[in-house]
Amino acid sequence: MTTEAIQTVSDGELFIGGRFRPARAGAVVEDINPATGAPLCRVAWADETDLDDAVQAARTAFDEGPWPAMTLKERGELLIRIAEGMRERADELALRETLDVGKPITFSRGFDVPAAADLFAYYGGMVQQLEGAARAAGQSSFAYTRREPVGVVGAITPFNFPLNLAINKIAPALAAGNTVVHKPAEQTPLSTLLLAEIIADAGTPAGVYNVVLGDGPLLGGRLAEHPGVDKLAFTGSTATGKLLIGKAAGTLKKVTVELGGKGANIVFGDADLDAAAQAAFQAAFFNAGQFCMSGSRLLVHRSVHDELVDRLVRLAEATKIGDPREPETQLGPIAHQEQLDKVSQYLRIGQEEGATLRTGGRRPDGTDDRGLFLSPTIFTDVRPGMRIEQEEIFGPVLSVLRFDTDDEAVAIANGTPYGLAAGLHTRDLKRAHRTASRLQAGIVWINTWGQFESSTPFGGYKQSGYGRELGPEGIEEYLQYKTVFVNVD
Repeated sequence: MTTEAIQTVSDGELFIGGRFRPARAGAVVEDINPATGAPLCRVAWADETDLDDAVQAARTAFDEGPWPAMTLKERGELLIRIAEGMRERADELALRETLDVGKPITFSRGFDVPAAADLFAYYGGMVQQLEGAARAAGQSSFAYTRREPVGVVGAITPFNFPLNLAINKIAPALAAGNTVVHKPAEQTPLSTLLLAEIIADAGTPAGVYNVVLGDGPLLGGRLAEHPGVDKLAFTGSTATGKLLIGKAAGTLKKVTVELGGKGANIVFGDADLDAAAQAAFQAAFFNAGQFCMSGSRLLVHRSVHDELVDRLVRLAEATKIGDPREPETQLGPIAHQEQLDKVSQYLRIGQEEGATLRTGGRRPDGTDDRGLFLSPTIFTDVRPGMRIEQEEIFGPVLSVLRFDTDDEAVAIANGTPYGLAAGLHTRDLKRAHRTASRLQAGIVWINTWGQFESSTPFGGYKQSGYGRELGPEGIEEYLQYKTVFVNVD
């Protein structure tokens, strides 16, 4: 363990009922830095009894604590204080995200932390709009509606964007008046633990937000089927999402799932190739490709295919890869060994299927031998139906396909089980809007990729899930409606 790592990150415990504590059984595991292979710290490892404690704490806070008695104004002010606390500790949050995930510090500081804080502030400002409405009900009575919280929310989040994908659930859940039991990915818990501290310091009542660290299948499955949990919110793979939906069905709890993707990025023959190359590079390799909305399939019109690929190869081979704490680093390591093994398997599959490995697919020169690094990888001569074209790889791997007509491009883009994100590049405004309307995806980017705002929702079509996050639509997922009739005779 490096001296710097010891000074940077302290050991972590579970956060239950407003306090940090060890797991009941005393179990701990090491949290590993993917850039060096060295331990960062040790964290508590919960079992089902710890999770039951967290659910009970959330249940009590929702049913009996001061949280339900808070006014909308007080709740909104608390969320804004959380946002302010995150901004005050932004450097700490960004460093934890970088050390734990391996993403470059410029991305953690420039995107992850500001976007997460902004979302708390956005929902803090929205809280007082959660009013009901009066409805006509005849001469002898009147009716009104109430928008009420669902109850206890179980949030399960993945390893690639630990902070942002957690807050996409936590902020609207708290804004709506729910309490939360959060199960972050076991590989990347560090920013979540600091977030728990910030939430507590803002004055959030005990039990409103709880964190359990531990085995994903064990604790996630228990959270999904737990009778004390009223709503499940999950981001992760489609296969895991299907399992959790099945477990949640036994209690008929509300479920929203944001699942896998295989984003198609279409470059038409009239596109600005300089801009398209830059956007395609970011779409494929941002966060080392560990992005459910990555543009991992690049569909290029035959007339500009070779020129665009040449530009992308030059960008890939000039990429600065290495220590993610260094400001000039563009690409860090894969977040954990199991994921690197999966990506490496797909590199073999792609070549066995007949795709051409144009660049990458190896450990970059000059990187730490213990780190989980992989150079940006581009496959050409990819055909529809190949596994590398159909299946989510979740690594820095780009599959490039040719097309000849607009209809062919749309058919290829829509030809996977997924429908999370898509993009297109063209100078023709009519083509842009026409194509966007035909793409089966919850978010479409035109002449850009990866742009988000707190006010704009996203979510999946097809096997990329259901429900929406962000925007006013996001908070609706954590509310339920009640109608009250009053007899005035």
